[in-house]
Amino acid sequence: ARDGNFDDGGQFRQLHYHTWTIDHPNVRDIWQWGFGGINNCNRLINLTNESNGSDAAKQSSLAEVKAMRALYYFFMMDLYGNVPIISTFPVSTLPGNQTREKVFEFIEKELKELLPQLPQRSNANRVLWYARPTRAMAFALLQKMYLNAEVYTGKPRYAESVVMGDSVLRNTNYFLDPKYADIFDVNNGPQINETIFAVAYDQQIPGNQMTRFGFFPALAPAYGINVGFSIAMSTTPEYYNRFNLNGDIRNTFWLIGKQFAPDANRKPDLSKPVMIAGTNTQIEITPDLILKPGKPMDVGNTAADQAKGVRSVKYWPDINAIQATRLNSNDIPFLRLADVMLMKAEAILRGATVTTVNGEMQTPLVLVNKIRSRAGAPLATSITLETLLDERAREFSWEAWRRNDLIRFGKYEIEYSLQNDVLTMNKDVTKRLFPIPANELKLNTNLKQNPGY
Repeated sequence: ARDGNFDDGGQFRQLHYHTWTIDHPNVRDIWQWGFGGINNCNRLINLTNESNGSDAAKQSSLAEVKAMRALYYFFMMDLYGNVPIISTFPVSTLPGNQTREKVFEFIEKELKELLPQLPQRSNANRVLWYARPTRAMAFALLQKMYLNAEVYTGKPRYAESVVMGDSVLRNTNYFLDPKYADIFDVNNGPQINETIFAVAYDQQIPGNQMTRFGFFPALAPAYGINVGFSIAMSTTPEYYNRFNLNGDIRNTFWLIGKQFAPDANRKPDLSKPVMIAGTNTQIEITPDLILKPGKPMDVGNTAADQAKGVRSVKYWPDINAIQATRLNSNDIPFLRLADVMLMKAEAILRGATVTTVNGEMQTPLVLVNKIRSRAGAPLATSITLETLLDERAREFSWEAWRRNDLIRFGKYEIEYSLQNDVLTMNKDVTKRLFPIPANELKLNTNLKQNPGY
């Protein structure tokens, strides 16, 4: 927060300090979003089964909707753990919870049964099936589940994670895009070669709000943007410090230091410094988040205070963003080939066997160095689980995998205090799951709350 602005009742700092409750708006809204999606899928499955279309067309549609339902269930299993399994529409009886392991088994069985019915990506169908479920999406989602299986079920399944990853890697229609920035650009889409599944956005509802909250608002005019962004979210110094490899293009997706208008290649034009409004002082963004003593997670609201904290421009600002909505058109990748490669590297480091794909022996070092080479970073000479986690931080910032990664690595409860902090993190491991929202417990008395709440 900045002098109280955008504290929003403390909901964001509660997430940071792991002090959310069963009434937290994110806890409530994500549950409603997830089961709203599941309910829509069940409704569409029911309508399709009752329709008069050809059997082949119906089976194709059913496979697509069931794959989306499995994806929604993955989110719910990952965030809430013990959730109801609802596979019919309408629902006649209020459902109770199933164990996280049972939900895992439901998703796994569904995806495996759907694999033969889902399309393989090719150059001919990449536009038609962009941002829709494909076989590679199912393989990559299963790979993610098996990598996290010890968290979800208590049983490690790293060898199976490698098998699923290899099933994606064998499809040569997926390959690393040579220009990292293209993956997240305003005009990204089916031409991106490594995106396996994306959330597609335009400037209408729903639109991408990453830039609205990630960009530094005072720079908008210099970037040719005519909308007012929110006071931007900042990353912690501890996280940003991982962007320390010489020549790494991923370092440039953060706003830090003295600010200049971008040139045609999106590099700082040193002839065009950006000044604090009404002054001759150049805007300078600093990495440290120095809190005001006695205030919870508040840096103040002077011009210098507003410039505290590094900002992300991974999703480049859309100069055509609409004033009324401030929404961008950048699609957000959910699963992409770089993740498949780093997940495979991690599974091998955790005990799975090295495999050969398309004639290449893919050791963890080989896989990590493919990612580093694309980024222009120095090649690694060795790789450990610790350095792999740092590589994931650099590669997947603002792609929503950090919580998932930290839990798997046993680092979710590590506290990174900010200067003048008056709050401390709740390190209770039960916070690795969100609670079932209070309103859902009232509506459905068959639901049982997660431990610790």
